[in-house]
Amino acid sequence: MKYNLEQIETGLSQLPDENRIETCRLHHGIELSFLTLKSDKIALPHDALKHILEINYCRAGRIGWKMASGETIYLGAGDYSLHTMDACANSVMTLPNDYYEGFTLCIDSNILTQNPPELLAGTGITGEFLLNKFCTNGTPASFAGNAETESIFSGFYEQRESFRLPYQKLKVLELLLYLGKRDVSSKEHLSGYQSEQVEIIRNIHQLLTEHMEQHFTIESLAKQYLINPTTLKTVFKAVYGNSIAAHTKEHRMERAARLLLQTQDSISKIAQAVGYGNQSKFTASFKEYFGVLPTEYRKYHHE
Repeated sequence: MKYNLEQIETGLSQLPDENRIETCRLHHGIELSFLTLKSDKIALPHDALKHILEINYCRAGRIGWKMASGETIYLGAGDYSLHTMDACANSVMTLPNDYYEGFTLCIDSNILTQNPPELLAGTGITGEFLLNKFCTNGTPASFAGNAETESIFSGFYEQRESFRLPYQKLKVLELLLYLGKRDVSSKEHLSGYQSEQVEIIRNIHQLLTEHMEQHFTIESLAKQYLINPTTLKTVFKAVYGNSIAAHTKEHRMERAARLLLQTQDSISKIAQAVGYGNQSKFTASFKEYFGVLPTEYRKYHHE
């Protein structure tokens, strides 16, 4: 099988050690690769293979691809996508939260059509069927996870080492059976976002994280960046996984924690540095986030 995974593995080998890929063969024409990525952007170019179906599952973190179509798709924990390997051949993967853990299934559609695993015989689930159902005209499809898909995907991980490969061989067939019956027009289908919108959102994110001492309203950001307020909120959540307010609060709390450990600044000064004019509100927010008061956090980590 020529999936050019060697190209991807070579690319990952040139990155820092915390980026890993582990690949194994499940069936003739089906390979599984577990990925752990720690960066903000990663380019892993490979040949454009129209006959290879790629299924990606995000277990943790977030990941996005700018596809050949110009659309950028994002996956959060539990989400999954399907596209052919020509759609992402020269794409750049972006990790909004600098971390991604998940796996990729590469399926040779020709082999799956001509010589399917025995359990799929007679089901109508062929490579051609899956490409026509999910990848019409090379367009990627992405879906939010649900209880049924999580039961399938978790089985790829939660097994004893001696049972792992047999379970993975079973789970990939269960996944293909699920895809065969699922409705592609389901409300769980994730929207695609044009790369121009995503770039605007990334610029807004940079502004928010570099100026935590300031407060920005949705309306002021929308006006400054010439984007509809509703679109701003929708695309921001798609890219970063939560609302602007929740995401900004996370960054404020993480920065406050670093300042508590790396400086001798007063609690009041740290509160102001992360956008809290009121020390009491900052203290309450910090305890809600970390479970301890700022003074306790500093004392515990300095002991």
